[in-house]
Amino acid sequence: MVEAPVLSNLQQARAWAVAAAVPDPEIPCVTVADLGILRDVELVDGIAIAKVTPTYSGCPAVLAIELAVETALLDAGFQAKVERVFSPAWTTDWITDQGREKLRAYGIAPPHKSSNSKLALFGETTVACPRCGSSLTSKISEFGSTPCKAHYQCDQCVEPFDYFKCL
Repeated sequence: MVEAPVLSNLQQARAWAVAAAVPDPEIPCVTVADLGILRDVELVDGIAIAKVTPTYSGCPAVLAIELAVETALLDAGFQAKVERVFSPAWTTDWITDQGREKLRAYGIAPPHKSSNSKLALFGETTVACPRCGSSLTSKISEFGSTPCKAHYQCDQCVEPFDYFKCL
């Protein structure tokens, strides 16, 4: 009788690992788990149910993310379902430390952990260059390669880069 819950926990952990490994389609250096948008994966009546919170309600990648998570679970042998969860709303504070470092290594300045501060509403006053680390940077555009990023240029090394906005 003890073996069934253990097996279930192992299967649930495997389902989580499969879903967590799905890369973000717009920023492939990070996974849905790194971004904190994969909220939970549970097994209910043999179905792996992944709960995903979009970065914002109008995110154009949300459907692609949900389909990728579902496909990964199906390919791993699970019956799968993805549920979209809006509450609580996602915040950039949910990005893991590993995810922030992956963003930086990819050339995207990660957001500061401050979603509940004025900085979340009025933008960062200082964004460090992900390439050289200089804080001498200038905002070029409020929108970068995706709506959740702004475009900056480093005044020190003169490289352009995206900054993942604080939400």
